[in-house]
Amino acid sequence: MTPIDSLRIDENRLWQSLMALAQIGATPKGGVCRIALTDEDKAGRDQVVQWFRDAGLQVRVDEVGNVFGRRAGSDPQARAVATGSHIDTQPTGGKFDGNYGVLAGLEVVRTLNSHGIQTVAPLEVAFWMNEEGTRFTPVMMGSGAFAGIFGADHIRSQQDGAGLSVGDELARIGYLGDVACGDVPGGAFAAYFEAHIEQGPVLEAYDKPIGIVSGALGQQWYDVTVTGMDAHAGPTPMNLRHDAMLAAARMVEAVNRIALDQAPHGRGTVGHLQVLPNSRNVIPGQVKFSVDFRNLSQTGLDAMDAAMRAEFARLAAQCQCQVEITQVVRFAPCIFHPDCVASVRGAADRLGYAHMEVVSGAGHDAVYVHSVAPTAMIFVPCKDGISHNEIEDAKSEHLAAGCNVLLHAMLAHAGVAA
Repeated sequence: MTPIDSLRIDENRLWQSLMALAQIGATPKGGVCRIALTDEDKAGRDQVVQWFRDAGLQVRVDEVGNVFGRRAGSDPQARAVATGSHIDTQPTGGKFDGNYGVLAGLEVVRTLNSHGIQTVAPLEVAFWMNEEGTRFTPVMMGSGAFAGIFGADHIRSQQDGAGLSVGDELARIGYLGDVACGDVPGGAFAAYFEAHIEQGPVLEAYDKPIGIVSGALGQQWYDVTVTGMDAHAGPTPMNLRHDAMLAAARMVEAVNRIALDQAPHGRGTVGHLQVLPNSRNVIPGQVKFSVDFRNLSQTGLDAMDAAMRAEFARLAAQCQCQVEITQVVRFAPCIFHPDCVASVRGAADRLGYAHMEVVSGAGHDAVYVHSVAPTAMIFVPCKDGISHNEIEDAKSEHLAAGCNVLLHAMLAHAGVAA
């Protein structure tokens, strides 16, 4: 048997698996379109489930379509050490977002199989339903139901734009399971690790192959409506206007200032804007826009919220308009479990990989799993920090490095049978 310290995954096998899965829903520019619960998602699920079974994993499917592959340990009473991510994509998604975490988990199992190594605790590899939230909302739907954030009935009742429900579509593609959400043989996961491309530029900029993820930014999203008065652009003097667009423009700039005041972890984004009546020679009477605030502390988020409300009220009055703010999303900041984070750091150190501490600016399934199991994440670089894009790319050696760290972090918690 190979000594544990010298154990490494098969880089080529991992890469070939990623490339094979990427052919299901492949797009002309080299990306992937495999939206949750479509025929393409079914084909991708079928392929990964077949790989699970070929690797000797016992497969179960829960009542919202989360899929788990279990490798038995030598101790039938031990709680499982798990890993995973998602295989659904954006409409113009890439080959690695989510897919890497699932296939890295599979590669851990294949490596242990190849070397005849049994762990003390069982291992599980999961892929979660509808992480992306492209077709159905909310995002991170399957892991949220697993963690008890959402009820299973509520999730199954959610509909897409065509009126098709999650429950009906799960049944149609054959993934409406009978296992209760959160029901894990032997009890809750002893630990959960998720490997993922960074989806940002930091690791590449610092030339580090491994990111030790200490936590994820909390998120608060808002819908904002600014109401003024439509008026003719010519006859209406500047000082008599109720220009909703002028007020909104100043508010957008304020969002940027508020986030900069919360450096280094403050984020503020206006990504959607709708102008009414949207006519060249009419002063806009109403503008609707989104605000996305993120921060690593709830105190920081609360400060951003308060600053926004005060500043928006001031700017609306300045422009003789009214403003309405509705909060639509709230994710609390997430600090990952110190023991799991230490296991990731220790694995990177032992393997000799350069690494740095990072926080996740995006939401991941690990954020919800964190509420029911000790959790950590491993990031690897992606080219130019680009993700949610067909040209998303990553180096094979970086993917292998992250998978090796995943392997040794999981072994640190699962133990190796004598």
